[in-house]
Amino acid sequence: MKQNLLHPTDKRTDRQTKSICEEKNANKNKKKVVGARKQTDASHRCFLIRSLRPRHPSAPARPDGAGSVRRAAAAWRTEMASSSERSRGGGGGGGACAGCPRTARPWWRLAVLLLSVCSLPAATALVEGLYCGTEVCYDVLGVGREASKAEVARAYRQLARRYHPDRFRLGEPGMEGETRESAQGKFLLVVTAYETLKDEDSRRDYDYMLDHPEEYYQHYYAYYRRRLTPKVDVRVVILVTVCAISIFQYYSWHSSYNEAINYLVTVPKYRIQATEIARQQGLLNRTKEKGKNRRSKEEIREQEEEVIRDIIKTKIDIKGGYQKPNLSDILLCQIVLFPYYLTQYVRWYATWIYRFTVCREEYGDEEKLYIIRRNMKMSQSQFDSLEETNRQTFLEKRLWIRENYEVYRKEQEEEMKIKMATDPRMKRYRRWMKNEGPGRLTFIDD
Repeated sequence: MKQNLLHPTDKRTDRQTKSICEEKNANKNKKKVVGARKQTDASHRCFLIRSLRPRHPSAPARPDGAGSVRRAAAAWRTEMASSSERSRGGGGGGGACAGCPRTARPWWRLAVLLLSVCSLPAATALVEGLYCGTEVCYDVLGVGREASKAEVARAYRQLARRYHPDRFRLGEPGMEGETRESAQGKFLLVVTAYETLKDEDSRRDYDYMLDHPEEYYQHYYAYYRRRLTPKVDVRVVILVTVCAISIFQYYSWHSSYNEAINYLVTVPKYRIQATEIARQQGLLNRTKEKGKNRRSKEEIREQEEEVIRDIIKTKIDIKGGYQKPNLSDILLCQIVLFPYYLTQYVRWYATWIYRFTVCREEYGDEEKLYIIRRNMKMSQSQFDSLEETNRQTFLEKRLWIRENYEVYRKEQEEEMKIKMATDPRMKRYRRWMKNEGPGRLTFIDD
C-alpha cells in the first residue's frame, strides 16, 4: 500500500538516477578505450622507428628494404587487433560504441599512414648505381675506413693482379668457382672502389653518404656532379686565355698601323716625297710597253700605290699608339720576359739612386725628359707621339723641376679657358645650353 501511495515524481527520480549511472559507466569505458588506443599508437610509432632506423655503415645492406617495412606493418596490425580486442573486452559499454563514428575515424588515419610508410624506400646508404653499388668500397678492397692512400693503393694492386682479365687463369689456387665473367665483374668493382677512395674529395663524399644515408637526393647530386663536370687543368685555361689575348693585341695593333699608313699615303706632303724617292730609285717606270706584256692603266696605278706605300713604311717612323707592332710587346712575350725586365728595372733604379741621390750628378737630357713625362703622368707611347719641338720647349722651360711644371700647368689651363671662350663653336654650344638646356628623357604626355 505504501508503494501505491508514492508520488509519481519518485518514479521519475529513479529513472533519472539509473540513466546517470549508465552515463558514468559509459564515460569510464570510453576513457579506457582512448587510453588503450593512445598506448597502442605510441608502441606502434616506437616499433616503426626501430624498424626503419638506418643501420651502421659497416653493417651489411638489407636485402629487401620494402620487405622489412611490410613485416613491420603486419606486426603492427596484429598488435592493434589484439589491443582492440582487449579494450573492447575490458569495458562494459564498449560493445555499444563499436559502430560509433568516433571509434572508426582513427582507422582511416592509420590506414593512410600505413600506405605512406609502405611507399617510402628503406633508408640505406648503399644504392645501386652510386659508387660500388650495394657493396661497401672499403670491403671490396679489404681495408678499413681509416686506411691511408698507400694502403688503398697496395690493396688495389693485389686485387687487380688477381682479377685482371689478362692474368686470370681457370683453376688457380684461391680462385675456385670463379669464371672469366665473374672475375671481370670483380675487377671492374675493384677499379671503381679504387677510383672512389684514391681521391680526397670523392672519398669525403662517400664517407658522408655512409654516415648520412637519409640524404638520398643529395648523394645523387654530389656523385653525378663529380662525374659529369669536365676536369680541365687550370694551367691550360690560363695559357689559352693568354694566347688569345696576345693574338687579339697583335691583330688590333696591326690594324691601327695599317690605318696610319693609309692616312699618310693620302697626305700630299708625304706622297710627293715618296714619289720623288721612287723616281730616284727607278721604281716608277712608265715606259710604254708593247705586245702581250702591256698593262692597263689600273694595273700601273696599283703598282705605283704599292711602291709609294712601301717607301712611306720604310722612311717614316710612326710613334705612339699607331707604331709598328712588335712581338715583344704582346702579353705572352711580356710574361715570358718579365724576369728579364724586372732585373733591368732593379738595375736601372739602383743606378739612378747611386748617380743622382748619392753622387749628386746633374741630370742628362734623357733623365730630364723622363722626369717631365712622369710629372705629366703620360705613358711612354703618348710622350713619344709628341713632336720634337714640344719636347725641346719642355727642356727650355725646365719642367723637370716640380715648381716650374706647376706654373706651366696653370698657364696651359688658362690658355685653354681663353681658347674655349673665344672659339665660335664653344660660343654656339654655350648659347644652345643656355636656351635649350641638356636633353632629357621624360614620360609625360604633352
